[in-house]
Amino acid sequence: MTVAIGSRTIGGGRPTYVVAEIGLNHNGDVDLAKRLIDVAADAGADAVKFQKRTPELATPAHMRDMPRETPWGTMSYLDYRRRVEFGRDQYIEIADHAVLRGLEWFASPWDEPSVAFLEDLGVAAHKVASASLTDHALLSALHDTGKPVILSTGMSTMEQIDAAVEVLGTERLVLLHATSTYPMEPDEANLRMIPALRDRFPGVPVGYSGHERGLQVSLAAVALGAVAVERHITLDRTMWGSDHAASLEPAGLQHLVRDIRIIEQALGDGVKRVYPGELAPMAKLRRVAA
Repeated sequence: MTVAIGSRTIGGGRPTYVVAEIGLNHNGDVDLAKRLIDVAADAGADAVKFQKRTPELATPAHMRDMPRETPWGTMSYLDYRRRVEFGRDQYIEIADHAVLRGLEWFASPWDEPSVAFLEDLGVAAHKVASASLTDHALLSALHDTGKPVILSTGMSTMEQIDAAVEVLGTERLVLLHATSTYPMEPDEANLRMIPALRDRFPGVPVGYSGHERGLQVSLAAVALGAVAVERHITLDRTMWGSDHAASLEPAGLQHLVRDIRIIEQALGDGVKRVYPGELAPMAKLRRVAA
């Protein structure tokens, strides 16, 4: 089964769909968001992804009054969430920039009003963050949009994933194996979950959302059959913010896309053949003809 997002198709032997997650790494700055969109486009990514919250709804009650040290001074966690959230005009500006750079754009809505917000802007798809996998009211609202849904499966049991898939249905669904540690160590990657999810949900495209340092784990995911790869991006991993340390800098994203395309070529089709480049060595080295 394949899932179409805009002009791109995920699964069915198509090229790996690369999502550059900007998330909150724009730190509430539209110009920084545009620079990150440029980084994604220059590297050859297919899409950029943001996060959309209604802070008063999406911020857990026990976190709202917690003090947070920010570049704008000490403020409550709720005020910090308000500070980095883009409004309609800002989203229109960054969406236009993404389209001009040839990228699809979408976001992870963290609450039902945010689904309506994104629908009003005409997103091509929706992404479910791992933290939202058990929010069935949110999943139901996303199902009702009729848009493709990409579901990350970090911090979740298989039973919770089953329940989420039951709500979303499988017709327009892409699953992403994920481990929600920031940054993630290799011994928590559990990449064999990619074929396990593929076996459990036949026909549903399965990809990988990574929070590790470096490229090796994401590239191994492609070799194991991941049809989409999502990675956070940043201009500089030392920037302020919770996701920057587990993000790829511009050169890292360029290398990721380059190496994914090389792996796609190298995987081949599983049909054994003698390649033209082998004929000369065969004539020189094989003593007994077939």
